[in-house]
Amino acid sequence: MTTRTLTLGALAFAALASGAALAQSDNMNKSGDMAKPAMEKCYGVSLAGKNDCAAGPGTTCAGTSKVDYQGNAWKFVPAGTCASIKTPKGMGSLEAMKS
Repeated sequence: MTTRTLTLGALAFAALASGAALAQSDNMNKSGDMAKPAMEKCYGVSLAGKNDCAAGPGTTCAGTSKVDYQGNAWKFVPAGTCASIKTPKGMGSLEAMKS
């Protein structure tokens, strides 16, 4: 009976492992890399110094925004979520805004 229990346990483990492998393969692209979720630039949602890029005049790029929710600084967010991000200064925008 111990052999039967071990066999059933091994089969259950193999089923779980193959399910995990299949789930992971769904996230792979054709080159074998993990597929990245679609992202979009969302203006006016980053905190000071936490933007991904384009913080306007006087700044260079990532991490250079001067104030929280700066309208011309953007952050990458999952596609389709930008306009629903609420900040103390309003909603996120797909286009640069006045600060």
